[in-house]
Amino acid sequence: MNDSEARQESLHDVLGGYRGAVDASVGPLAYVAGYLVGGKSIAWGAIAAGVATIGVGLWRWRRGGKLTAVLLGALGVGVAATIALYTGRGSDFFLARLASNVVSALAWSVSIVARWPLLGVVVGTALGQKTRWRRDPWLLRGYQRASWIWVGQYAVRIAVFTPLWLADATTALGLTQAALTWPLVAACLALSWVVLRKALPEAHPGIRHPVTAESLAETPDPDRVR
Repeated sequence: MNDSEARQESLHDVLGGYRGAVDASVGPLAYVAGYLVGGKSIAWGAIAAGVATIGVGLWRWRRGGKLTAVLLGALGVGVAATIALYTGRGSDFFLARLASNVVSALAWSVSIVARWPLLGVVVGTALGQKTRWRRDPWLLRGYQRASWIWVGQYAVRIAVFTPLWLADATTALGLTQAALTWPLVAACLALSWVVLRKALPEAHPGIRHPVTAESLAETPDPDRVR
């Protein structure tokens, strides 16, 4: 890939799109389907979610995906089903997902304040940069700003899921879980990429080429770049 192509690629290209988010929608929808078909049976819903999640995972695996994704998907469904079966509330199948969004929002916020924005950690790892991106003041600033977009997506889910969970609205939770998974991730990837690119000066070589300390002497102060 030449420099021009690298500058044109997006977070969607680097992170592999939102296939995982699409797959994550299968379990909740299958749970709701099984729950309703079984006469609001948590057990039927859990079985349907488990079969659907493992089925999609194995299909991805046969197409070159990782087996660990299948195991993690099954584990997630198992934990969610265990909670719901223990409490007897159908909506508690989604309690772990609600909690994970709360934890994620807090973790991303703390990472930004600590100047270790998680978007930079994820992208830097995907590109094999380790921590070199942190030595680039423009990239660090860009990842900090763009990471707030991801905090926002978790906040949206929390705001929507919480009242539905409190109302024990199982069907609505399943539908909104799907609606706020891959579409929201797709929007997040696109918007955070725009924010990240706007934080970089025109002459910046792109996210694949951090401007490290050795070249800072020949570049303007990032706070003066508009």
